[in-house]
Amino acid sequence: MLTNLHVKDLALIEEADVEFGPGLNILTGETGAGKSILMGAVNLALGQKASRDMIREGASSCLAELVFQVENPGTRRALEELDIDTEDGQLIVSRKITGNRSVSRINGQTCTAAQVRAAAALLLDIHGQHEHQSLLYRDRQLEILDAYGREKLEPCLRETAECYSRYHRIKKELEDSQMDQAARAREISLLEFEIREIREAALIPGEEEELEKNYRKMANSKKIAEALGAAHQLTGNDGGAGDLTGRALRELSCVSGFDETLSGMEKSLADIDSLLGDFNREAAAYLDDFTFSEEEFYQTGQRLDLLNHLKTKYGNSVEKILEYQKSQEEKLEQLQNFEERKAKLEEQLDGAEEALKEVSHKVSALRAQYCRELTEKITEALLDLNFLDVSFEIRLTRLPRYTEKGWDEIEFQISTNPGEPVKPLGRVVSGGELSRIMLAIKTILADRDAVETLIFDEIDTGISGRTAQKVSEKMAQIGRRRQVICITHLAQIAAMADEHFEIVKQVENQETSTRIRRLSREESVEELARILGGAQITEAVLSNAREMKELAEQQKTSRLK
Repeated sequence: MLTNLHVKDLALIEEADVEFGPGLNILTGETGAGKSILMGAVNLALGQKASRDMIREGASSCLAELVFQVENPGTRRALEELDIDTEDGQLIVSRKITGNRSVSRINGQTCTAAQVRAAAALLLDIHGQHEHQSLLYRDRQLEILDAYGREKLEPCLRETAECYSRYHRIKKELEDSQMDQAARAREISLLEFEIREIREAALIPGEEEELEKNYRKMANSKKIAEALGAAHQLTGNDGGAGDLTGRALRELSCVSGFDETLSGMEKSLADIDSLLGDFNREAAAYLDDFTFSEEEFYQTGQRLDLLNHLKTKYGNSVEKILEYQKSQEEKLEQLQNFEERKAKLEEQLDGAEEALKEVSHKVSALRAQYCRELTEKITEALLDLNFLDVSFEIRLTRLPRYTEKGWDEIEFQISTNPGEPVKPLGRVVSGGELSRIMLAIKTILADRDAVETLIFDEIDTGISGRTAQKVSEKMAQIGRRRQVICITHLAQIAAMADEHFEIVKQVENQETSTRIRRLSREESVEELARILGGAQITEAVLSNAREMKELAEQQKTSRLK
């Protein structure tokens, strides 16, 4: 259940706290007072696209925060699977927008918009002002049917998606392999050339680094020889550092016995003399071995050129080139054994299609069963919503192709006049009738899932009179089993409120702001009178509003229980 909505510096709202209750929560207000801003705050917190323009004039950021109390054990388990902790059953979703940046959090931890949407799908169901238009699309109608039969259909649909994926993959592989004989011969020729070129290079993993090291040494051989020769001479015993160090060591050894400090210095100098001797011998050995032929230098350069040539064609390293060779060898084998491979793929495709066909039959049979059930339930709900002579059908047909959801297509059809045949929704019903059909469907689906909160944003569009009364009764019925939050402009629906909130736009110090406040019973009656009477509220209008409120309370305590 959504227990609290906190909004700060969003559009016209400076700061607002709304504490919702169980049952039917109604929000009313003058046109332009900011009812849409409230829905915007909820959608904003739940990950809807945001912009800098949403921040209140003069503020640097805006905040929308929702607090839920999660009671359903199944919902808690589902949230835990999303790594969302619901300790003490409380869950807080917030979103803050600062400039071009927004941050979403769940229970104080930063999260992605996708994580928020996944959690929101478990917590509430929002019906926006124009969502009922989606009923005109067959794919949305199929979603509704599948949602109704979720318990048995969901595992079958998962299996269908897996079978379709395998079928589609094999079919594409078979189609890709279908080429004419000349094209196949050209492809074989190209593959053989590439494989031969790589094989003849006799590549060795890691050789490129060794070649580059040797080439660099040979290319700079003159510099190396001159520098090392000079270093050898300067550290040698023919007037070099080695000779001088030896003389210094002999001088120091004559006096080192007179002082321990001198003895230590002698030892250090002896180490230096030894290191210089080692270096001198090592330098001499390196210079003795430092010989190579011009042919060797040329061959090393040629080998590097070959590797670079192959790298530009087949991969950016020896390892990648060898991987490419392997993949091309596999392709060559497939093309050379084309008929055998084709037969194997056709056999696999037949098996995959048979499995897909079997599971599609299973899904279709379940859908046919749920079509009958849902037709009866929607018809019953429509009669409750003042469709006096309604005939409703769900027509199930088969597509000429497979999809990841099977091969079924459905269409909602309706007749609202006696004697007229049923026709697709879009050819028969008005906007107000579509709203009521969607309300009927939402009512039915609410009993099928664990979502505890339903939000309706002006679902009463295009209705009035007795129809409005029927809709209000249906909303109150839903409120017995779920928390309902409804923005409305109809007094009949507002009268049924368990909690009534007024949204008011006010101007103070030449600044416009929107505020939201909970109404007492008497204030609720006055708000009903405003809706009924418009600009002028007379005693008669107040009396009418009071009577409407009393009748609604009687209905809720008797007939709607």
